Amino acid sequence: MITDDTSPTSPTTARRALLRGGMAGAVTLGGAALGTAPSSAATGAPGAGPRTTPRPGTAEAALRELAAGNRRWRTFRERHPDETPAVRRSLTTGQQPFALVLGCIDSRVPPELVFDQGLGDLMTVRSAGEVLDEAVLGSVAYGVLELDIPLVVVLGHQSCGAVKATVQADLTGTSLPRHIQYLADQITPYIDRTKEGDARVDSTIDATIRAVRSRLAAEPDLAAKISAGELAVVGARYELTTQLVHRIA
Repeated sequence: MITDDTSPTSPTTARRALLRGGMAGAVTLGGAALGTAPSSAATGAPGAGPRTTPRPGTAEAALRELAAGNRRWRTFRERHPDETPAVRRSLTTGQQPFALVLGCIDSRVPPELVFDQGLGDLMTVRSAGEVLDEAVLGSVAYGVLELDIPLVVVLGHQSCGAVKATVQADLTGTSLPRHIQYLADQITPYIDRTKEGDARVDSTIDATIRAVRSRLAAEPDLAAKISAGELAVVGARYELTTQLVHRIA
């Protein structure tokens, strides 16, 4: 647990400074979309410069930025921001990502692309089916507690292979290879057996997103940040067919 001692000479402040350089309350947001995107989505030369708006400092602002980036992505107007030589040089001394995305390993859903963000903008943690283990939990905690990231997005996606494999194994009673079986064991409790076929897979994807989001939000260190209004943990889903990211309530 990070203490409240943030004086310039405190151990906490010194440790944060070292980690930033070396590894260089509840928020209610309505609507079905990820967030309310700004109206501006003008195209620009890829990597032409840093972002044209201030770096988001709150969960609401971060959601708006991600929504705007996803709009650019799905309308083929990507900017590929924050890739210039100047930005690359600036990132050698530290990082200030404005959101952390816990997503699936699926090669079709890279967060930096689907949200049209650049270097230093997002911290990404990826595991098949967004499955949590100690390494994943520690990585999320690092971003929130040490880098003061105000937003965590649990990003599932349409046609998730890990969920499909889990549902199929559950139907047939077969076992998967050992390490893959670990993933299936984590997803199995969220299988929606009220549905059949593709609908079962689809519903289980949503249930898994909700479960992972709820578990993260219940982690004591993260829950304290949520209660203080300093963090939001939201669930979202990427649709392969439309490239849209939308919230999962």
